[in-house]
Amino acid sequence: MSLVQDGDRMAFTCLIRRHETSVFRIIYRFFGKEDVANDLAQEVFLRVWRHCGKYVPAAKFTTWLYTVTANCCRSEAQSLWRRNIRLIGSFWTAGDAAAPEFPEPIAPTPSPEDALLQAEQSQLVLAAIRSLPNNQRLALVLKRYEELSYQEIAAILGCSVPAVDALLARAKASLLKKLAAHHK
Repeated sequence: MSLVQDGDRMAFTCLIRRHETSVFRIIYRFFGKEDVANDLAQEVFLRVWRHCGKYVPAAKFTTWLYTVTANCCRSEAQSLWRRNIRLIGSFWTAGDAAAPEFPEPIAPTPSPEDALLQAEQSQLVLAAIRSLPNNQRLALVLKRYEELSYQEIAAILGCSVPAVDALLARAKASLLKKLAAHHK
């Protein structure tokens, strides 16, 4: 990143290649749409380039990068809300849920009935995650899919570790409630 701060475009290209998959994955898990994830991932790296002078190597680079990513997700969610696009509670299309970059784990050679049941359950879980408030959804994505520590998530979201614990607890309770309602 220090080379990027000096204007080294090759270093920036290497930085993008190293982190583009994780940035895309976070955004994709947040919005569930490949085109949005591609566009926002580009926006994240544009912001990294424009604001590279603000990076201070006091923490891990990925913490700063994920903070930029989280801020882009929040901004886009607000923008979509302002444009009156209903995100909460919507189901992903079958094409989005089965994106080859993020296959859902399934048992080896399941029966057609089991495969259909698992696909339906995955749809319900993904819809429930998408219905969470933005901070809960971000905390859940960063913990569950990126396997970040509570400290890293707190730094990214700009809150305390107990606040992250509370966000994740509320997210889990909300998901359990929503999924239990579907099983009745």
